[in-house]
Order: sequence, then structure tokens, then C-alpha cells
Amino acid sequence: MEQEIRRYLGKTTVVGSELRCFDVIDSTNTYLKKVALEGAADGTVVISEHQTAGRGRMTRSFESPEGKGIYLSVLLRPQLPPEKLLPVTALAGVAVCDAVERVCGVRPGLKWPNDPVLGKRKVCGILTEMVLDEKGRPNVILGIGINVSQTAEDFSPEVSNLAASLFMALGRRVSRPALIAALLEELDRLYAALLADDLMAYLTAYRRDCVNLGKTVQLIGADGSWERAEAVDVDEAFGLVVRGENGELRTVRAGEVSVRGLYGYLE
Repeated sequence: MEQEIRRYLGKTTVVGSELRCFDVIDSTNTYLKKVALEGAADGTVVISEHQTAGRGRMTRSFESPEGKGIYLSVLLRPQLPPEKLLPVTALAGVAVCDAVERVCGVRPGLKWPNDPVLGKRKVCGILTEMVLDEKGRPNVILGIGINVSQTAEDFSPEVSNLAASLFMALGRRVSRPALIAALLEELDRLYAALLADDLMAYLTAYRRDCVNLGKTVQLIGADGSWERAEAVDVDEAFGLVVRGENGELRTVRAGEVSVRGLYGYLE
């Protein structure tokens, strides 16, 4: 699989310098967190054909059927303060959209905070985790799972009304090695922008792609409580600016709330 990917992969500065490819693994994030503590290099990428315990945000699982999707994690060692790393997940959403557009000719939207969507359904999950290195500095584990060739029958009843694959959305097959290579190139560009503190182009793209803006959404708290609000903007830290039913503006952050449509995942 590494040879297939490198056939498409152009020159990158950091991301993809080392590829570790597996037929099966419990979780690419879990594995990479372990080897990060053992000294794995900046930009190391772990890819698997199948995950037995794929993980998503808020302790959810991520379905990872064999040979159907892209399941990878990237180790970033940016030596930046933690507050500078907060936008990484949102930036990764833009990178996924850029890669899909390059390979497939269609650009997904982004459901805040970081879900690429096509046809009003989620086609990708992104999970960012942090580990401290031996000097106590935060390192980023960026996990990305893209649904590539699944059919409706490949999704469990729990997610079948929320998720889709590129094949389902486009009606044609997509090369996984070509898409992986494009994604690694876009993540390398993302990393350079993060280190240079030059994120305005990503913020502009994110605001353009965010499907929630201008719509009424439900804000769902960790305790299950919810309220209705209008999504009006994305701030410079990629927080969602909302107007509550009382007319007041406030900014919500990923981890504080989840956003859903009034009648489904987006609507």
C-alpha cells in the first residue's frame, strides 16, 4: 500500500516522510499515541485497511469496514503553545475538502466544527488528540477517516441516516491511494501554515464551506440539554458565533456543544 500511495504523492516537507501501513489495527490514533511517546518522528503517518476499534469525537466509535475507506492518523510535533493548536481540527476539515475537490472534482461542505459533508450526509470523521512529549510539550495526533466506497448496506442502523460515502454521493469509484496522497499534501500545507501563524486563507475557506451559517440550529450540551439558535459567523479561532432566541450573540466552542439541524443532521 505504501508503494501505491507514493506513486501519487508529491514532495512534502514534513507530513508523510514516514508511512506505517497496516492491514488491520485497533485504532490508528491509539497506535500513533503509543509510538509518539516512543519518539516517532514529526509528520509520521499511520494508515490501516481496517480498524477494529476506530474512535470518533465524544467517545463515539467510527465504523471502519475493511478496504472501504481511508483510516489514517498523523503525528504533529509543532512546539507551539496549546492555545495555538486549538484550530487544528477545523483546519483539517478544510484540508479534507481541498483533497476531495482535487481528486473528485466536487467540494464538500463543512458542518461545524469539523464534519465534511456531501448530499447532506457526513463523509468524513476527524478526531484530534494531544499527548505530551518527554519535555511536557503538546503533540497533536490528527485522526481522519473518510468513507470512500461504502454502500448503504455497509453502515449500521445507528449511522445509516447520517453517513454516506464518496461513492454514494458521486456515483463512481474514487482511488483511495490518490486521495490519501492528496490529503497528505494538503495536511503538509496546513502544518506549514500553522507553524507560520498564517491561517487567514483557511479561515476564509472555512467560512465559505460552513453549511450551518445563516441557518437555525440546535445546540446540544454534553448533558443532553438543547437550545435553538441562528448560526451567524465563525470567529478567528473557528468558534461558531450564534444568536440565541433572546437576540444575544455568543460564541460556542467545539467540545462545549454539538450542532444539529432542526430536522436531522443538517436540516
